[in-house]
Amino acid sequence: MSEFLADGAELFAGICVRDYERARPWYEALLGTPPTFLAHETEAVWEVAPHRWLVVEQRPERAGFATQTLFVADLDARVAAAAGRGIEPADEEVYGEGVRKVIYRDPEGNEIGFGGNPSAAA
Repeated sequence: MSEFLADGAELFAGICVRDYERARPWYEALLGTPPTFLAHETEAVWEVAPHRWLVVEQRPERAGFATQTLFVADLDARVAAAAGRGIEPADEEVYGEGVRKVIYRDPEGNEIGFGGNPSAAA
């Protein structure tokens, strides 16, 4: 393990938005859960894996430029669950050997991708 990780580093990946009140429910639907905690009245934080956090924060001057990708074990289940909550992907990319990335864009244009290995049935 690298020295950097051994010292207990936590990752906070930020997504800046103009309209927090509109963004928070969208991210709750995308991620399928309310935030793990609220840092303050315009910042919500989800723990997406141990020591890995997704932060949605109202910062209008930086809104709309985030690009985040989460690699998940079951991409198809993740996409189906989001669709069941009314969130549809904007795009999908396929890379070498069938690795896929399904891309979502929040109402402000921030890109959130979920990546996954090819399914065993492929």
